[in-house]
Amino acid sequence: MMDDMKETNHDAYELRSPPESQSPGDNFGSNDRDQANMARMGKNQEMKRVFRQVSLISFTAIIMGTWQWMLMANTQGLINGGRGGLFWSYIWTLAGYGLLAASLADMASMCPTAGGQVRTTRLTLTHKIADTLASTTGFQQVLSYVSGWLSALSWQAGNASGLFLCAKLIQALIAIGNPAYAAPAWQGWLLVVAVTLICVFFNIFAEPLLPHMQNLLLPVYVGAFIATVAVMCALCPHVDAYTALIEITNEGGWSSSGLALMVGQISAIFALGGSDAAAHMSEEVRDAGLSVPRAMIGSILLNGIIGFIALIPFLFALPSIDDAVSDPSGFPLVYVLNLAGMPSVTIGLIFLQLLILMVGNVAYQAATGRQTFAFARDGGMPFSKWIGHINLRYHLPVNAVLLTAIITLVLCLINLGSSDAFNAILSLAAVAQMATYSISISCWGVPVNAAGAAYAWFAFFWAFWPSATPVSATSMNYAVVMFGGVMILAMLYFVIKARKSYAGPVTRTEAYLAGKLT
Repeated sequence: MMDDMKETNHDAYELRSPPESQSPGDNFGSNDRDQANMARMGKNQEMKRVFRQVSLISFTAIIMGTWQWMLMANTQGLINGGRGGLFWSYIWTLAGYGLLAASLADMASMCPTAGGQVRTTRLTLTHKIADTLASTTGFQQVLSYVSGWLSALSWQAGNASGLFLCAKLIQALIAIGNPAYAAPAWQGWLLVVAVTLICVFFNIFAEPLLPHMQNLLLPVYVGAFIATVAVMCALCPHVDAYTALIEITNEGGWSSSGLALMVGQISAIFALGGSDAAAHMSEEVRDAGLSVPRAMIGSILLNGIIGFIALIPFLFALPSIDDAVSDPSGFPLVYVLNLAGMPSVTIGLIFLQLLILMVGNVAYQAATGRQTFAFARDGGMPFSKWIGHINLRYHLPVNAVLLTAIITLVLCLINLGSSDAFNAILSLAAVAQMATYSISISCWGVPVNAAGAAYAWFAFFWAFWPSATPVSATSMNYAVVMFGGVMILAMLYFVIKARKSYAGPVTRTEAYLAGKLT
């Protein structure tokens, strides 16, 4: 098998030459375990390992931002399921993500590289399932390739959603001070351009500061959570417990409340995603085989708990779902905070949300760029040499960061033609994420991972649904169009070129184990 792979995919699995600025003894902060892992996977250490355990947990927790997303990006959940729907869908989604995090952390400990699920999909096929299937190199290659595209699509859409939300928050702050402000879509897109450029600046010129930024912001993240919960508990009017936690409503026009509840769970699905960000930063983490799995589990526990604590007072402080989803700001949280009767407090808390989200977006763009870089490094994308290039001045995948910024601006153009653009981008990120989770975890095979895979396939199906029926051209969920289009183009590229140029990560590992790489 190795001989066949060498003939057809020789260029794809050769080790890079070390960067000119890197002498053979340079390790960029790697310890012995890191160096052994990189060698086993056929990779050179080209980026600096600037993250440690605490900074990586902070990085991942702030990227997830569960309590923020659960309070701000909940319109679809409120329309479909209402208060009770948000509460119960959060509970089962947290349980599902707990299973996913356990599986993904196990994989990350085995393959701590920026590729994440791309590498583990193929390695698990090789080492964990039946010998006959494991020997089917073409099957491994296709699944690894599809997983790589799905992961790239998920992270690119997630990056766009965070920057889109930043722009909408800026417009919300303007609307709070000036109720006559109409928040035109074209101004929103220009704000996306501005915040995207800020993220690019920090990701290229201030990258060594990222761990310190996350550590400094984590107390602010927790402090803003405490302040927001305190306002909702002490100053806002409250509904009764049955209305807040039990009652399921159907404002989306679906045939039943149960169907509405399934459609509305996308709010919780997206709010709890992102713990695998740590995996995509693996090559910049010291002792990644231990630090990355711990960060993934720690961040889901931290965010899951504080997200649950924040959600309950929000549901009690929400007297009218219709008024909340139609608030001029576009955010039900602004509606709830305004009920406290202290506009300056509302502005202050929303500004803190914006600050935290902006720092989180810098981190999210970093993880997205690394994932895209890693997949291109293995030859899985068009223009792979350019995308997978490491800038020798900064020791960073600068081209992948720039490409990520461009994709964000293109995706956010949807807002110019569709009022449901934000929900479409959220759905695209969720379905692609669940698809890549489903593929990689399904290859793993043990009971806990099987349960996680079952949840991922379940969430994948529901994330495609529109927020209401009947569906029009402006209200449909365009995630299905974007997802299908990208996958069709990806498979066309596979047939034309990638089946010959993309060997997949396992080729390097097998070559190393066979003594063909040193």
